[in-house]
Amino acid sequence: MSEKYLAGIDIGTTGAKVALFNLMGDILSSGYREYPCTYPKPGWVEQDLNLMVKSALEASRECMEKTNIKNTEISAVSLSTQRSCTIFADKEGNEIMPMISWQDGRSSHEAEYIKNTVGADNYYKITGLPIGPTWVLTKILWLQKNEPQKWKKVSRVLQLQDYFLNKLGSDDFVVDIPDAAMFGLWETDKFRWSKDLLKHFNLTTSIFSNPVPSSTITGKISQRISELSGLAEGTPICVGAGDQNSAVIGAGVIKDGQMSVSIGTGGIAITFLDKPFRDPNKMNMITNHAINGKWQMEGLQNGAAGVFRWFRDEIAYYEKKEAQKENKNVYAVLDSYIEKTPPGSKGLLLLPFFAGSAAPRWNSDARGTIIGLTFAHDKACLTRCFIEGITLEMKDIISSIIKSGIKINSVKLIGGASKSHIWNKIQADMYKKNVSTLKIPDAAITGSAIFAGVGIKAFSSIEEGVNKMTNIDRTYKPGKDSEIYDRMYEIYCRAYEGLNQNEVFSMISEIQTEY
Repeated sequence: MSEKYLAGIDIGTTGAKVALFNLMGDILSSGYREYPCTYPKPGWVEQDLNLMVKSALEASRECMEKTNIKNTEISAVSLSTQRSCTIFADKEGNEIMPMISWQDGRSSHEAEYIKNTVGADNYYKITGLPIGPTWVLTKILWLQKNEPQKWKKVSRVLQLQDYFLNKLGSDDFVVDIPDAAMFGLWETDKFRWSKDLLKHFNLTTSIFSNPVPSSTITGKISQRISELSGLAEGTPICVGAGDQNSAVIGAGVIKDGQMSVSIGTGGIAITFLDKPFRDPNKMNMITNHAINGKWQMEGLQNGAAGVFRWFRDEIAYYEKKEAQKENKNVYAVLDSYIEKTPPGSKGLLLLPFFAGSAAPRWNSDARGTIIGLTFAHDKACLTRCFIEGITLEMKDIISSIIKSGIKINSVKLIGGASKSHIWNKIQADMYKKNVSTLKIPDAAITGSAIFAGVGIKAFSSIEEGVNKMTNIDRTYKPGKDSEIYDRMYEIYCRAYEGLNQNEVFSMISEIQTEY
């Protein structure tokens, strides 16, 4: 019997990656294409879906051209996609306006409307979600209010998973159950749409895709997509999951006490839950795990490494250009700056709220802030300050999860930040826990391949796929730098509270809406 191969497609915030795996979890070939976000107004974030589809198909063709494996030997393909991206589409699934990103904060007033009419406690009890502008529901309300003529043209409200499945050749409009929660109308505990919320907002399920478990076979690669992607016509398409749900699988977080921490364009800390749960402080999300019938607690970070990307492009522009000239990795250059700067960045603090604050503070008006600048600080201090500020926000999230009563026994680091040795060490020191990296740090694309394997019965379950395809690379232990980070964390909390309580964030946000 010939060996089976699996294809995973990861549609991220800044680019699309396609990888070819064997059943042992080895990447045999990959392709990548980058694409931008656009920022029409302060707080708005959009993306061009046609460019994203084109980029994903080009990445797939690159992947296939770099391997000797025949496309007919690929047993199945599945997807990892950005979550909570809002696509207003016609009946055929074609968008009628640019995709609204999960980072977009235009619907903060609509989030406030939900709070005033449904109630924050009641909404959290039903959905497991704190009220905020991230969820698709708020974008629906925004469009209805601000662009009613466009809303009249809407037949379907999609996310990236169901949109891409349809473009690849899905037989119907389906979405994975974990992504269904991101619509903001889903009863997480009962795995069903909330009749009460649908009625309250005068919506029907007919505009949404049908929720099904991850790994469900939903169609086959079409002839047109085969020609553009290099994948064989007729290759089974398996439902995947949102990027963070997929990454949890790729990180092997499938038991109580296990946590993954992802610092990518956005960041998130996720821990497995065997039973339904609610954060008593209502700070963190409760969503459905990709193992059907299970749950996970999530603490979402809006900016994360996207903030460091901004630093690379705007502050470290010279380093970026010089690295390009010398064919070097600019992040290696920036790591060297961090390594020569003492922990705490000589008393320099970043509040990394470039896209507002999600968990645990849920403040869409929060803005990025640097505190402590003096003439003694240089670009190296700023570099470390940005890394530490991003990680302090993640520490804030993890602390809130622990305060909710969840025990954390192990932490696995995933996402782009886990490729940096110095950043991994900072995380161990800041969280005061052992943290481990994976042999394949892009856990989301590993998770998508596992879904494909389960879909075609190469694995009997997601758990078997995890055991065969995920492996630890290195473990970091906390050290003496934890002390200075405890002090910086106290300052971080006080700085946020002072700026928020004195309405500095809301006042500056109001000015930004004028541009």
